[in-house]
Amino acid sequence: MVKILLVEDDVAFCTMLKTFLLKKEYKVDAVYTATEALNLIGKEDYDVIISDVRLPDKEGLEILRAINQKKVTTGVIMMTSYAEISMAVNAMKEGALDYIAKPFNPEVIIKSINAALDRNSGEPTLPAVKTKPTGKPLSNDTYIKGVSEASSKLNNYIELVAPTGMSVLIMGESGTGKEQIARSIHDKSKRNQAPFVAVDCGAIPRELASSEFFGHIKGSFTGAVTNKTGHFEAANGGTLFLDEIGNLNYELQVQLLRALQERKVKPVGSNEEINVDIRVIAATNEDLFELVKKGEFREDLYHRLNEFTIKVPSLKDRQEDLMIFANYFLDSANKELERDVAGFEEETVSAFKSYTWPGNLRELKNVVKRAVLLSEGDYITPAVLPQEVRRSSREEQPEASYSLFKNKNEQELILDALEKTHGNKSKAARLLSIDRKTLYNKLKQYGINL
Repeated sequence: MVKILLVEDDVAFCTMLKTFLLKKEYKVDAVYTATEALNLIGKEDYDVIISDVRLPDKEGLEILRAINQKKVTTGVIMMTSYAEISMAVNAMKEGALDYIAKPFNPEVIIKSINAALDRNSGEPTLPAVKTKPTGKPLSNDTYIKGVSEASSKLNNYIELVAPTGMSVLIMGESGTGKEQIARSIHDKSKRNQAPFVAVDCGAIPRELASSEFFGHIKGSFTGAVTNKTGHFEAANGGTLFLDEIGNLNYELQVQLLRALQERKVKPVGSNEEINVDIRVIAATNEDLFELVKKGEFREDLYHRLNEFTIKVPSLKDRQEDLMIFANYFLDSANKELERDVAGFEEETVSAFKSYTWPGNLRELKNVVKRAVLLSEGDYITPAVLPQEVRRSSREEQPEASYSLFKNKNEQELILDALEKTHGNKSKAARLLSIDRKTLYNKLKQYGINL
């Protein structure tokens, strides 16, 4: 199988291009910096390397020079904006096989890849044959790692708390993926070979709650025709995930606290207690501490559940991750619906970035799945998006928007963006919706030295 290294710091574009190449049955490693690329080149051999000419830490020419020093036949293709054509020309002089000006249709890259393979083998190479989707959707339990600062903090918390036995309280808006985070904690814990039992506390009828959590024996009440194993016993040895914990009634909160303290449960109608060894992860979209102050949630149970808190950022606060999630949901929808949509048109991406996503990841997943079903071509167009998403791209951005050239306070916006990204110029440029070269020119213009 042809092995490709993709080096591109524009996360959304990198993810889209990687997804496209994977669909063509190439094996692809993708990294966002030259340093990561140089580390991989030192360990692995690649048939083709596709790299941006300008990267956050070093120029893409460093990658080309490393390949030249390694004296291998790897074909190097440089990607560039129109403003950096001169750098691409220099790369050609130093041995790059080709350069492609961005933005470009991903199909264009196939010709350059084939040219690189032809040069290496001396035989013409055709694009890989597409395979028909299997119709099996990706697991809904998959936790998708983002690359934004908010996601990095979230990922670090998951890695930190997972190996411990601490109870975890996950707080966040509806649709932010709290259950996937809980599953990720379970998968990284010492209990990962034992059951993960998820319970929606808001969906359990009040009269059946005790039976659902602790089980019952046959004949204990009308309708109890067989013995029932409760959620606590079912999760024994593993993890019990209590979603929307704030919806539990006060009486059940008392029973839950007792079970967590004593690690014993008594099925309804039984005189015998069952020992249970479980880890509890709870989630809520409400402020539990406010419920405690109002007397609607027991303070002792709150502290029992809240040994470690994880606050999940909303999608609007994870702009750098947006297209990572969108491309994941695209791949999932393609498999489930037996479609083969390759990606998103540029106008669609702009609409996605302009929309606030009040339903967070759940809404994004539904929008992408609907768009895949309605799409007639290879790329998702704005025409197949819901009206509210399409409209968002046409509405005037508020004055607080990080869009240069639409705001008189350019210098303040640049300084604010640099502060929010802790001086990372590549991240600041993406936040400002400009390329890095424009940012460098603006820094020089305003005399901003970092």
